Amino acid sequence: MLNIVQLEDYASNFDNLIDSSFWSSEGAFKAYLRTTSEEVIERAREADALLINKTIINKELLTQLPRLKYIGILATGYNVVDLESCRAAGVAVTNVPAYSTDSVAQHTFALLLNLAREVELHARYDWSTSQDFCKVLTPQLELTGKTIGLVGFGAIARKVTEIALAFGMSVAVFTRTPSKVDLPQVKVCADFEELLQISDIVSLHCPLFPENTRMINEQTISCMKEGAILLNTSRGGLIDEKALRKALDSGKISGAGLDVLSTEPPPADHPLLHHPRCRITPHTAWATVEARMRLFNTARENLRSFIAGGDLNRLV
Repeated sequence: MLNIVQLEDYASNFDNLIDSSFWSSEGAFKAYLRTTSEEVIERAREADALLINKTIINKELLTQLPRLKYIGILATGYNVVDLESCRAAGVAVTNVPAYSTDSVAQHTFALLLNLAREVELHARYDWSTSQDFCKVLTPQLELTGKTIGLVGFGAIARKVTEIALAFGMSVAVFTRTPSKVDLPQVKVCADFEELLQISDIVSLHCPLFPENTRMINEQTISCMKEGAILLNTSRGGLIDEKALRKALDSGKISGAGLDVLSTEPPPADHPLLHHPRCRITPHTAWATVEARMRLFNTARENLRSFIAGGDLNRLV
């Protein structure tokens, strides 16, 4: 029987959506709410299978875990695991792709609608104090006819496209793989600058690489429409946050909706954290009940496949 250790139960099971019985048919299971880097070796020493989210697994750590046979990443991204060292050590690694596509796309529009209509602000207003039948506290923006520019065109951006078209919006895309944009209603931009120039809303949906780190910066912001909206439900490192703060202060960008920041959790003096033109959610776009159940179910199937000699969602 496998010894299965979950090092960061809080990361995906913060509300006890599942309990230990979920894993009991696969082996002896132990979960830790949170695990510091100093605690990893001691807690993982007897594990045949590790379930992780943000725990960094590198070559040095692997040499101290000779019993380890399997790492199940309870996420889509796998940058926290040294895949080559795992391959050399004979440790299988799996991830969970595409479990949160609908949730993240919907959250993208939740941020956009919040900026466009400020529903919560108006809902909290004490209407009984008004002299008039109507009280508008902020400019109200209609999305119909606006152009949303998507950076990247993976599964989430494709779903955002479907929603945008349903709202009567125009969709433009800049992607490294333009041949994958197979929707006639979508304009494919030749370069990033073109996308910025024509978009009323710019929404980021791409992985973070060294070459696109801080792709939203003072220079690229200058290419954007006056009063454009910026959305990011992808990776915080895509944005130069000081440059965005400056653009929000000046009104060059009228509002930003962010579910990710370059440092998570952010420091109390983060330049965007309490900005009146910025709406920040604490990395929650993926975290619906439905998405997390897909995450857990797929992660369990990954482990079962490994035990049976299969390679479901296997990275190495």
